[in-house]
Formats: sequence, structure tokens, C-alpha cells
Amino acid sequence: MNLNSRSLALLTALAVAAVLTAFLALASYFSSEGLMVALVLVFICCFLLVYFSYEALVFREIKNLYSSLEKIKRQEYKKVEGRSIFTADPLRKIKDDIFLIAERKQQEIDELKHLQVMRREFLADVSHELKTPIFAAQGFIHTLLDGAMDDPAVRDKFLQKAANSLDGLDTLVQDLLSISQFETGVVKMEKQDFDAVQLMREVFEQLEQKAAARQIHLHLDVRPNEKVMLHADPNRIRQVFINLVDNAIKYGRDGGNIWASFTEGRKRYTITVKDDGAGIAEEHINRIFERFYRIEKSRSRDRGGSGLGLAISKHIVEAHRSFIAVKSELGKGTTLRFKLLKAKAA
Repeated sequence: MNLNSRSLALLTALAVAAVLTAFLALASYFSSEGLMVALVLVFICCFLLVYFSYEALVFREIKNLYSSLEKIKRQEYKKVEGRSIFTADPLRKIKDDIFLIAERKQQEIDELKHLQVMRREFLADVSHELKTPIFAAQGFIHTLLDGAMDDPAVRDKFLQKAANSLDGLDTLVQDLLSISQFETGVVKMEKQDFDAVQLMREVFEQLEQKAAARQIHLHLDVRPNEKVMLHADPNRIRQVFINLVDNAIKYGRDGGNIWASFTEGRKRYTITVKDDGAGIAEEHINRIFERFYRIEKSRSRDRGGSGLGLAISKHIVEAHRSFIAVKSELGKGTTLRFKLLKAKAA
């Protein structure tokens, strides 16, 4: 049996009135007319009191809940105070919880939409980056198959170009695998003590010709025979050094300079790679560690890279419980810093 607020108020009023009338009937000084008046007055008062209570405390709050659900459907999460004179705390709490759950679910939906957009962008970027070396190698090989094989000079030149394209493709795939492994947490750092100065010298020697092609000078700011003993994964840190210096060469100015230095702290060394190139605009600084992000979209892959170097470096440094800080100013260059633990022996 479904009862509305009026029915409940009526039954409650009748019950209360009957009890009170029976009680008053015991009083000998009440006449029959007085008992009837008492019955009517008690009935009216109880009816109004109970009806108003049910309407104000229960049914109106339930109506507010339905109204709130309608607002949630329309994604209107701003809370509106109920119009009830009295407030049913449990029902109000239920309404607040509904709003809270709805807000959280909407945040999850927004985050999923953001991840979906990132996934689409990532797939588009990967497709573009894979397509470039594949099409290049494909073109050189098909040219050779179409008759260029007969000319030894052309054959060797095109085979070398095809090999370079495939080497670039292999590097890109390895970088993608590295990022995937870092993000899933399957890569473990093989930490040991090593000399960071010697490691940086090797990186400078490796990139010396690339820097010389743009007349960029590489400077290692250390004292003669100085050693900087760190406790980290030397192969991964080599990768970070290469990415930071290589990036500084790519975005540096012709005839510019790149400095690498080590500053000793109580428990850690601060490694700094600085250049006097064009610098990075403020709107790009927070995005340079994103995958495939290039400051200048017009740069070719050879000049601007795949956009994975800094993303990989970020993951490696974070795996060593540190982070890369960036300071840059347009026209004055860029400085990148991160900290690593000193060697245990030190």
C-alpha cells in the first residue's frame, strides 16, 4: 500500500486524537460537547503538524533529490540550497554524496577523454615518425630495383641512404620501447659507482663532430684530473647526457657554446648542461618533456629529432629519484639541471 504525505498525516492524526480523546473521557468534568471540541482541535493540530513535518522533512527533501538528479543529468554540479524550513540531515547528506560521486565520475570521464586525445595524438605522431624512414628506405630500394643497380656509384649511395633510414627507424623503435618500459615500471636501474666526468668526456667526444658542423664549442667545467663519483646506472645516465647535449646542439646557435658542470652538495651532485642558444619560450617549457613534442613544428626530423630524447631523459632521472629542472630565456639560452647521489665510497 503506497501512502502519500496526506494519508500518513491523516492516519497519525486520527490515532493521536483517539488516544487523547479516550484519555480526556476519563475526566468527569468534561461534557460531551467539550469532548467533541477537544477531538476536533486535537485532530486538526495533529494533522497539520504531522502533514507539515512529513512534507517539510521527508517528501520535499526527496523532491530535492530528484531535482538534484536532474541537474546531474544536465551536468550542473552547483549545489542549490533546499527550500525546506526544516532540513532532514540524512537526506541532505545523501544528496551531497550524490553530488560528490557525480563530480568524481565526471572528473574520471574528463580524464579518460584527455587520455583518449593523448592516445590519438600519440598514434598519429608514431605513424608519422615511422612512415618517414620507411618511405625513404622504400624509395631508395625501389629506385635500385628499377635499374639503378647497374651504376656502382648510385647503387652504393642509395644503399647507404636506405641503411641510414633503417638505422633511424631502429633508433625510433628502441626509443619507443624504452619509454613504454619506463612507463610500465619494468626497467630496473643497475646502479654502481662511476666517474661522471669521464662519462661526460666520452659523450663530448661522441658528439664533437656534430657540434663542429655548426661551429659549436663544448666546454667541460671541471678542474684538471677532477673526478665526480656518482652512484647511478652509468649506461642510463650516459643516455641522459647524450640527449641533453645533443638537444643543446640541435637547438643551439651556430658558433655558440655548450657547458657541462658538476656542483657538489652534501649528498648529491648537481649536473648542469647549459647553452647560449635561442632559448625556449615560456609556453613551451612545461611541454618539452612530452613525447614527440617539438618547439618548432617546421623542423625536419634530422634537425629537430623525434621528440623522444627529453621524454626518455625525464623517465631515467625520475627513476633515480630526481627531476630535471629547466631555466630558459629567449635569446639567452637554456639551462637544464638534475641531481644524482654521490658514490657510496665517497
